[in-house]
Amino acid sequence: MFSKFFRKNASVAKQPQPSAQENASNAILTSKDINPRVNLHYGIPSTASVMAFDPIQSLLAVGTLDGRIKVIGGDNIEGLLVSPKHFPFKYLEFLQNQGFLVSVSSENEIQVWDLEQRRMTSSLRWESSITAFSVIHGSSYMYVGDEYGMVYVVKYNAEEASLAPLPYYVPTSAIDEASGGSSSGQHSIVGVLPQPSSQGNRVLIAYDNGLLILWDVCEDKVVVVKGNKDLQLTGKIAVNSQEELSQEEPSDDEQLEKEISALCWTSGSGTVLAVGYVDGDIMLWNLSTNVPSKGNDVVKLQLSSDERRLPVIVLHWRPKRSRDDCSGQLFVYGGDAIGSEEVLTILNLDWSAGIGKLKCIGRTDITLGGSFADMVLFTSGASVNTSGMLVLTNPGQLHFYDSTCLSFLTSKEEKKFTVSPIEYPMAIPTAEPNMTAARLGVICVDGNLLKALSEKISAAKLRRFEVSGNSAWPLTGGIPSQFLEAENYKVERVYIAGYQDGSVRIFDATCPTFSLYCVLGPEVKGTSIAGANAPVSALAFCSSKLTLAIGNELGTVLLYDLSRTTDAMQLNFITENGKEVYTVRGVDEPHCTAVFSFHTSHISTLQFLHSGSRLGVGFHSGRVALLDINTYSILFLTDCMSNSCSPIKLLDMRPSTETTSVIKDVGQSESKCMGNNANQEVFVVTKDGQFVLLDGNTGNIVFSQSLKAEEESTVISMHIIDSSMMAWESGATHGSDNPLNADQEATSGASSCGNRAETFFLVLCCESALHLYSGGTTPVQTVNLSKPCCYSITFKKDGKVVGLIVIYQTGEIDVRSLPDLRLVGESNLMFILRWNFKTNMDKMICSSESGQIILVNGCEVASVSLLAFENDFRIPDSLPVLHDKVLEAAIDAAAYNLSPSKKDKQGSLPGILGGILKGLQGGKVEEQKVGFPEVGKINLTHLDTIFSNPPYLKPSSMDFDEDDQNDAVELSIDDIDLDFDEHVVVEASSAKESNNDKKDKGKEREKLFEGATTDSKPKIRTVEEIKAQYGKEDAAGAAALARNKLAERGEKLERLSLRTEELRNGAENFASMAQELATLMEKRNKWWRL
Repeated sequence: MFSKFFRKNASVAKQPQPSAQENASNAILTSKDINPRVNLHYGIPSTASVMAFDPIQSLLAVGTLDGRIKVIGGDNIEGLLVSPKHFPFKYLEFLQNQGFLVSVSSENEIQVWDLEQRRMTSSLRWESSITAFSVIHGSSYMYVGDEYGMVYVVKYNAEEASLAPLPYYVPTSAIDEASGGSSSGQHSIVGVLPQPSSQGNRVLIAYDNGLLILWDVCEDKVVVVKGNKDLQLTGKIAVNSQEELSQEEPSDDEQLEKEISALCWTSGSGTVLAVGYVDGDIMLWNLSTNVPSKGNDVVKLQLSSDERRLPVIVLHWRPKRSRDDCSGQLFVYGGDAIGSEEVLTILNLDWSAGIGKLKCIGRTDITLGGSFADMVLFTSGASVNTSGMLVLTNPGQLHFYDSTCLSFLTSKEEKKFTVSPIEYPMAIPTAEPNMTAARLGVICVDGNLLKALSEKISAAKLRRFEVSGNSAWPLTGGIPSQFLEAENYKVERVYIAGYQDGSVRIFDATCPTFSLYCVLGPEVKGTSIAGANAPVSALAFCSSKLTLAIGNELGTVLLYDLSRTTDAMQLNFITENGKEVYTVRGVDEPHCTAVFSFHTSHISTLQFLHSGSRLGVGFHSGRVALLDINTYSILFLTDCMSNSCSPIKLLDMRPSTETTSVIKDVGQSESKCMGNNANQEVFVVTKDGQFVLLDGNTGNIVFSQSLKAEEESTVISMHIIDSSMMAWESGATHGSDNPLNADQEATSGASSCGNRAETFFLVLCCESALHLYSGGTTPVQTVNLSKPCCYSITFKKDGKVVGLIVIYQTGEIDVRSLPDLRLVGESNLMFILRWNFKTNMDKMICSSESGQIILVNGCEVASVSLLAFENDFRIPDSLPVLHDKVLEAAIDAAAYNLSPSKKDKQGSLPGILGGILKGLQGGKVEEQKVGFPEVGKINLTHLDTIFSNPPYLKPSSMDFDEDDQNDAVELSIDDIDLDFDEHVVVEASSAKESNNDKKDKGKEREKLFEGATTDSKPKIRTVEEIKAQYGKEDAAGAAALARNKLAERGEKLERLSLRTEELRNGAENFASMAQELATLMEKRNKWWRL
C-alpha cells in the first residue's frame, strides 16, 4: 500500500482550491469548537510565594507571582485557580470553613474564589494601594489598610456572590488625638490584626512609623496606644540568653522612628504582641489595659549584635500549651546579620514572671533547602493529623517539620541544624529522579483483560490508601470523587512516566485524580541486566493487549504484561546470541515477559504494530528493528535508514497490496493482486526527512526518498490518516473539484483491485512547515510556520479525524482543520497554565486522539483540553470536592451547641455530634481536644450593625452591654401565655428565670405601683363598674365572651400542638441527618471502594 502511495505520479497538477469563505461556511471544525481549559494540575508552581491554611477543612492554598492559586488537600486532591490577570498575590486568606478563598493582587484587586465551583465569584478593585489585609476569624468581614493610613471594612455576601465595602472605617482624627500627633494619614498601614478573644470587637492597627493602636469598633475609640516614644522608658535587650534580660540605656537610634516589617500575636488573649522592625529588632509589647506601669510593657530581642541586620520578614507564634499566654516558640525569618546564612530561627520564650522578666530559654536555626517564601503552623486536632511547621521555599518546594522533628531540634545544644523534613508527596513525581518520557494509554479492550486490570488497580489503591492513612503529612482536606461506582469501575486510561534512573510509574488516569498503580524498578526480578538502570528514552503501550514496552538509552527493550500475574511466570531474555527463558515466582506487580538487548544505541521511538503482535524499534543511530511479540524473537535489524544516520522519528506498518518487486507508474496496471494481504510494509521516517519503505518480513528497503521541502528543517512528527477516517466538509466529500481527490481518482483505475486498495493521507510536521501528502512525493498542501514547531497531534470529532494541534517552542498553540490545514483557533501555554516553554519539554508531552494533552513543566503536571466537545474526564462530575460541606455543617452544628447561649442548657456536646466529630477523620479524637469549633463559638452578629454604619453613627439599639449580646430571649412551654387577655394579669412562674430577670421585674413592679398605697385590702366594686370595664350588659354577653375566649384558647392550643410536632419532627430529622452523616464519613474514609 505504501508502495502505491509513493510511486504515484508527482506531476499531477493541483486543482484550484476552495476559497476561505467556502471552507468556513462548510467547516466541520469552527472557532466555536475551541475552548482551552485545564482539566487537572499537580505539583507546586515554581513561582509560589504566599500561603494560607484552613485548619478546619485541612486545606492549603499557595499563591504565585503569576496569578495562580494552588489548593491542596489529601489523597492527591488538588485544584488550580487561575486569575484572569498575570499579577502576583500580596495576601491570601481563607474564609475558614465557608468554602471561599480571598486573594489580594499586586494591582490592589480583592478577589473571592468559590472552592466548590473552582472559579472567581467576585472581585473589587481598590483605588489606593492596599498595604495590610486581614479576615476577621469566623466571619466574612475583612479589614483593608491602605497607603494613606486608612482602615476600611469589606464584606463578602455568599448568597449574592458580591464583595462590597461597608460604611465603617477607622477615623484618622481619633488616632491622631489618642497618639498626640496629626500625621497618621501620612503613614501607611502595615498590619491589621483582629484581637483574639475580643469577639471581633477590637483590632490592632500598625503604622509604618512604629505606631501601634488597639481600636474598639463597638465604642469607636482607641483602647491602647504604643509607639516609638514608649521605647525611651525601657532598654531591655536579649541576644540568645537564658538569663533574665539586662537593663541598658536606650540609644539615640531607638528614639527615632522604627519602621515595622512584621507582627503577630503571642498570646491567646491578645495581650502580648510581637513586632519585627526593618532594622532587625523584635519587640514584645504588652497591650493589656491592666499594666501597672509603662516601664514593664515592652522588651526587645535581637538575633545578632551586628549593627547591620536583615529586616524581620516573618513572625509566627506557637504556644507551648493550649491557651498558654506566657510561654511558647517564636518563629522568625530575618533579623540576623547581613551576609549570614539564610536560616529560620526558633526562639523558646517564657515570661511567666512578667513581660519585664522575659527569658529566652533556647534558640535554634534551621538551614533551609531553598530560598524562603512563606510558612504556616499546624496544630493537631480532628482535621489535622499532626502539629508542626510547613515551609515554602523557592522554586515551589514544600517541607513539613513535624512536632517530633521540632522537639528534637530545640532540645539540642548546637545552634544550627540541617534536617531532612517530610517532602511534599507529589502525586506524579517529576524530579529526583527526573522524568524523561511519558505516554497516555487509552484502554480499548473489554472482557477479562480489562476486568483483571481494573481489579488489580483497585487493590493497589486500597493498599496505598491504608499506607497514606498513617502518613505524617498534615493535609487531609477534600473528598475524592465518587462518580464511578466500585461495582462498575473500569479503567479507561493509564498515564505512564519513565525516569532517569530507569524506573517507570503507571497511574490510573480514568478520573482527574490520578492514582499510582505500580512502580516498575530498573531491576528485573529473575535476571541481571546490564544497563537496566539507564534513563528511559521511549515508551509504547498496546491498548488491545495491555502490553507495555520500555526502551532506554542503552538500547534495552523491556516488555511488561499489565493484566496477568500468576505464581510462576516466564521471563524471556533475548540477545544477538539467542534466547534464554527463566521462571520467575512470586510476582505481585506487572510481570516482565521479555527483555531484548541486541543493540547498544539510544532508543528514540517504540511503536506497537500489526495489532500488537509486532514491536517496531527505532534507534538514535538510524537503524530499525522489528520484534515478534508472540514468539519473542528479532525479525530483523536494518542498517542506517539515511546517509547521515539520522534518528528514527516514526514507525508504522500497513498491509501491502502488491507482490511484484517492480511497480509501474501511474496509469499502468499491476501485474498481480493478492486476495490475502499477507505481506506487510514498514513505514519509516527519519529526523532529517528521509522516507523509507521496508519489507515487513525481511527488512529489505522497498522504497526510499527524501520528501522534506527544506533541507535545513527538522521533522517533528508524521501522521498517517486513512481516508475512511477523514471527516470531509459538506459539499466536498466526493466532488472532483476537491484537490485532495484528484490524485485518488487518477489512480482509481490503475489497479485491478483498486476498489479494495486503501487510500490515506500523510501529514508531515517539520519545524518550519506543515505538508499534506495525498499520493506521490509532492505535497498537495503546504503551510509555512512563522515559529519553530516542536509537537503536533491529530484529533477526532464524532469518530472522524477533523484537525491538527500544533505546539510551538514559544508555547503558542494552533488548532488547524484537516485536510485543508486551515487555522481555526489559537492559544498559548502562558494563557492556559502561565507556563514558559522549556528545553526538552516536548519529550514529556503525550496526548490522546480526542485532543487531550498532558504536559510536564518542572514540578508541575497538567492535562489541557483545547476542544469544547472533548470531555473524557467527565468534568465536573468526576472532580474531587475541595470544600467538604458535610464537615462544614457538622462543625457549625457543634459550634452552635458549644456557643455560650447553649452551654447552660446542654452542658456538653451531644452524643451524636460528638461521635460525628470523632469519626470525621476516622481516628480517635478526644472530645476536649477538638479545637476547630472556635469559628462558631463567637457570636459576630453584632458586627452587622456596627459595620453597616459610619463610626459614631450607630443606632441606639447598639447601646448595650457586651456581655448581654448572647443573652437571647428564650421561652419555654411554661412561659407561654395562652390567654392573652389585656385586662387580666396572669403570673407565670418559670424554673429557668434568671436573677437579672427578677430584678428587672422588681423594678417594673415598682414603676407600675409608683404612687400607690401599700394597702393590699381588696376593694369591692359595683356592678356598673364591672360592666363599664368589661363592656357587657347582661349574662348572655358574658357567656358569649366566655365562648370567644374558649375558642381563642383552642386555636392557640392547636398552634402549640403543631409547633410541638414540628419540634419533634426536627429532632427526628436531626438524628436521621446524624446517621446519614456518619454513613457518609464511613464512605469517605473508604474512598477506594468507589
